[in-house]
Amino acid sequence: MLSVWLYSIISVLIVSLISLIGIITLFFKIKKMNNILLFAISFSAGALIGDAILHILPELVKDGGFTLSLSLFFIFGLIIFFILEKFIHWRHCHVPTSKKHPHPFAYMNLVGDALHNFIDGLVIGGTYLVSIPIGIATTIAVILHEIPQEIGDFGVLIHGGFTIKKALVMNFLTALTSIVGVVIALLLGQVSSTFLNIILAITAGGFIYIATADLIPELKKETNIYKSLIQLLGIFLGIGVMLILLLLLG
Repeated sequence: MLSVWLYSIISVLIVSLISLIGIITLFFKIKKMNNILLFAISFSAGALIGDAILHILPELVKDGGFTLSLSLFFIFGLIIFFILEKFIHWRHCHVPTSKKHPHPFAYMNLVGDALHNFIDGLVIGGTYLVSIPIGIATTIAVILHEIPQEIGDFGVLIHGGFTIKKALVMNFLTALTSIVGVVIALLLGQVSSTFLNIILAITAGGFIYIATADLIPELKKETNIYKSLIQLLGIFLGIGVMLILLLLLG
């Protein structure tokens, strides 16, 4: 059990450090940065789909099948992430932005990120309780998703009037809520297998939602054939990484 705690804490610390990656946007031109982000988003979409379908769902159904309760919690996972995006990330203020008045949408973005990262912690802790290989695969999927997300979040905070230093610090602080999530998951998961199955079902639903309702629609905005093929390659690579992990660690 000690190894599960160790893997889980190290994983969420790595995920938290990803919050600082937004600084790289200062070293790239906007067009080049967008190209990098589109590939990162496609890679992330593939990894999330692969982890949900190749790792998490098979683990959920191997004993009792896809029961009604698991189906409902899977749907609940879809809805949770819809709520996070629609009602938390999208609010905004009409007062002109400035350093003295960061837009509330920036603060709402931080609130959304804190909740999102807390859920990431629950997800990582829950999957490590199932098995270390599934925990590793899920951590990689979360990291790949966090890279484009944190770059975008950094841009939102800068646009909202934050200084570079404050944006980095606030992004990092919200990322640390994942530690709270992982501790809760590990403590509750040890005493309740039902809780563990709920977390896994919600995770699978959440990953499918993020990939299909959030990331892939973003990719569809690109109409250039060459860039679209690169995006398709990214999706296949993301799925391929999850398949390789399944074969190597499963």
